[in-house]
Amino acid sequence: MELVIENLRKSFEKKEVLRGIHFTFEDGKIYGLLGRNGAGKTTLFNCLSRDIRCDSGEFYLQENGNRKEIEAEELGYVLSTPTVPEFLTGREFVHFFLDINRKNIADLKTEDAYFDLINMEPEDRDKLMKDYSHGMKNKMQMLINIIAQPKILLLDEPLTSLDVVVAEEMKQLLRKLKKGHILIFSTHIMELALDLCDEIVVLSQGTLKKVERGALDEEAFKEKIIEILKEGDHA
Repeated sequence: MELVIENLRKSFEKKEVLRGIHFTFEDGKIYGLLGRNGAGKTTLFNCLSRDIRCDSGEFYLQENGNRKEIEAEELGYVLSTPTVPEFLTGREFVHFFLDINRKNIADLKTEDAYFDLINMEPEDRDKLMKDYSHGMKNKMQMLINIIAQPKILLLDEPLTSLDVVVAEEMKQLLRKLKKGHILIFSTHIMELALDLCDEIVVLSQGTLKKVERGALDEEAFKEKIIEILKEGDHA
């Protein structure tokens, strides 16, 4: 399975943010999408999720040689600032999601079994989510996507503000989720991308560039990434 992007463009007034992106993402990998602040990472995600309309170009899934449009349930989006219905408890939220998606969920588990996957303490499961920490709300966002198992999962800097323990738990969940799925992890923290991701892709000058490691050692690889990131300064 592949996510294919062809000539994707997006401008805001006179500023061209995405300048004809061509790229193919393969399943079974976590892609680290690196870019400087304002490079257009969130804009790219918003185009792929159809939250905003791209100016031109297209994107689609390629499966077994067949091209198909991406259905809404095939794409998940984890935001850097988690959005959850704070008037519900964690358990009510999971129960509601399971209830409306029951027919589409493979290997259906109990609510507590799902909470166990994200190491949610038993006493927190029945609290209102308005009383959850940022990290707990982020875990709930991740849990919904673990349950739904979308073919494509977009993650917009979801670990940036989490403490060390929660961030490590989230990384382990992502590594387990990548088999048979396409995960694109947006961040501006290079060390995080190198630790978690199988492939590094840089968004610079409005285009995507895959950074090949080859025989480079860690420091030389970092320098190569920084060199590409700096190209945007001279665009």
